[in-house]
Amino acid sequence: MGTATVRHICRSAAAAAGLAMAISAGHAEDRPGTWRLEAWQPPFDYSHPSTAIDYQPVANAAHHWKICASYPHLKDSYWVSVNYGMVEQAKAAGVGLTVVEAGGYPNLDKQIEQIKACSTNADALIVGTVSYNGLTPTIQEIARRIPVIAAVNDIDSTGITAKAAVSWEEMGRSIGSYLANLHPPGSKPVKIAWFPGPKGAGWVPFIEAGFQQGLKNSSAKIAAVKWGDTGMEIQLLLVEDVLATQPDIDYIVGSAPTADAAVSLLRAQGKEQRIKILADYFTHGTFREIFRDKVLAAPTDSPPLQGRIAIDQAIRAIEGTLRYRHIGPQIKVVNKTNVLSLDLDNTLAPAWFKPTFEVK
Repeated sequence: MGTATVRHICRSAAAAAGLAMAISAGHAEDRPGTWRLEAWQPPFDYSHPSTAIDYQPVANAAHHWKICASYPHLKDSYWVSVNYGMVEQAKAAGVGLTVVEAGGYPNLDKQIEQIKACSTNADALIVGTVSYNGLTPTIQEIARRIPVIAAVNDIDSTGITAKAAVSWEEMGRSIGSYLANLHPPGSKPVKIAWFPGPKGAGWVPFIEAGFQQGLKNSSAKIAAVKWGDTGMEIQLLLVEDVLATQPDIDYIVGSAPTADAAVSLLRAQGKEQRIKILADYFTHGTFREIFRDKVLAAPTDSPPLQGRIAIDQAIRAIEGTLRYRHIGPQIKVVNKTNVLSLDLDNTLAPAWFKPTFEVK
């Protein structure tokens, strides 16, 4: 695929996501007083079942605390939605927020340097990590001074004060089970091209394990696996390679950018009626593509709500009022039957929101 073609498809996918954001432009203006969440006890351990709780966020912080938040990237609307939740919650609670982003999952050294600098004058650090354990020595050092909150991505719990996240294994299992239900044992076998994400990223081994588990006891089999960063151009190249080398696949399953890339490529190659697409997380692009029957389903873990939770946990950790050390939204699989009934303000950033790096 030529560079100009890749750029054209990337622009088309961005425009499609923009249309989905326009659909969500009118979401809720009044915040509910409580959030319905899942809590894990002991914390940071998904081997035990979670408990549903009604969670009351801090209305106003006791002081104008300074919080630093570090993201893997802001290359897709998933992390933009996390950013939206953090920014809105910081404003609502009356705290300052400084955001840094590493530019992608390969950039561990960059994230280390960013969080060292950003946390110097902060009262708490929130980390969406690029690596499961690559940040551990740095976090241990920072945790001697200030609370460290893990957000979204799985991470080694050493030095972590609290965590705002869901089980990525359950995210993978939910979409694997959805596909398995479409192809029960004894039905006609189908072939899957599976795009887990970048090796080494904190969430990828868990979503991989969950997806594999969800597919058990079905006639669906993985015929190809492609690892790589979740940037759109990389995913376009990976999907194109699979379509060239495995033309008989029946499903493409992977990240939200994988689904975006697959929609564009299948349409360009005239294969959109034969090959089906599922995503293992939910963004503006998958919202639009599910609505238009281009993607079958994707689980949402409510990225804006995770951002809000992380800010609230940081405030509580600073002020000594932290009750739940590990909480997250409830996972919901979205398909054509329920896509228009979503709580959009807790699921996607609105159309007007742009990535924001500082709240004074």
